[in-house]
Amino acid sequence: MEKKNKATDRTRSPVDGRAKDRVDSVDPYGFERSKDFDYESYEELMSEYLVVLTRRSIKWSKLLKGKRKVQKNVKLKRYVRKGIPNEHRALIWMAASGAQDQLEKNPGYYQSLLRAEHDPKLVETICTDLNRTFPDNVQFRKTSNPCLQKALYNVLLATGYHNPVVGYCQGMNFIAGYLLIITKDEEKSFWLMEALLARILPDYYSPVMLGLKTDQEVLGELVKVKIPGVWQTMMDHNVMWTLVVSRWFICLYIDVLPVETVLRIWDCLFYEGSKILFRVALTLIQHNQALVQQAQSLPDICQSFKQITHGPFVDECHTFMQKIFTEPGSLSMATLTKLRATFRSRIITEELGPTDPES
Repeated sequence: MEKKNKATDRTRSPVDGRAKDRVDSVDPYGFERSKDFDYESYEELMSEYLVVLTRRSIKWSKLLKGKRKVQKNVKLKRYVRKGIPNEHRALIWMAASGAQDQLEKNPGYYQSLLRAEHDPKLVETICTDLNRTFPDNVQFRKTSNPCLQKALYNVLLATGYHNPVVGYCQGMNFIAGYLLIITKDEEKSFWLMEALLARILPDYYSPVMLGLKTDQEVLGELVKVKIPGVWQTMMDHNVMWTLVVSRWFICLYIDVLPVETVLRIWDCLFYEGSKILFRVALTLIQHNQALVQQAQSLPDICQSFKQITHGPFVDECHTFMQKIFTEPGSLSMATLTKLRATFRSRIITEELGPTDPES
């Protein structure tokens, strides 16, 4: 990418400077592009990525042949890792996560939750966050028709009633928002939220966030083994992992990585589960370990972790997704399960006391 940019600088024609006129100021998902958005680099990147998208779309159409049901298998997993075309995302996410099965087993359940007597405290908490959810996305503005804000309110309200232990937690608004952007369907978004909260990321959003805290410590242990130089830098400056990666995990990389890259990560998250979050984190850290190890202080480290989520490496989502399955090396579910059990017990003992009901 850098090499191409240098070549472009040398041979730039008057036409190159008008990329801003050719590229829409709002992306395909409704997000307004920032004032410092690099239209030239984006146009160059998309000229290559659109070829990939077209090729993948043809392959997916042949695979699905208009079917509304899919079974998990090695071929489908390979296809998912190479990216699901946007028109098939809702179908595959629903099928792979088990959300479609839950929807079919519980007809009318989502609407019954919305008809339930509303808890004023839950309503107030959700409403407080509605206007803070993607103010840069035109689909969430009151002037938009349809406006996704009402749908977002409904999904979060139903999720809160369905899972009263969690209720509503900050971060859930962004996740539900992305689900609505892709599925354009409240009920499907609700059942995908249920899949995330109940099965894929248990205890991430519970009041004590035990699952989230555990996974941050697990990441630290994986870094210690796989990228010891970075782990040592973190120890030398006494930096807790929660300080630099909590947003990565709780928002599932929303507003951390580019939209297209986040959606490619989610393709794998719904199919393969939470270990994808670790693969992404390890790849970001490993690829940028020299930068992190240059840090001389806690603020330096925090700044470097912000820096590593920007630039060509993460913009080029197709290449990035290939890297997450090679750069971190082996990462089995058995290893994660063992590490999670160790750190979960430790956190319960240290923070909650050994008799806590969540133990």
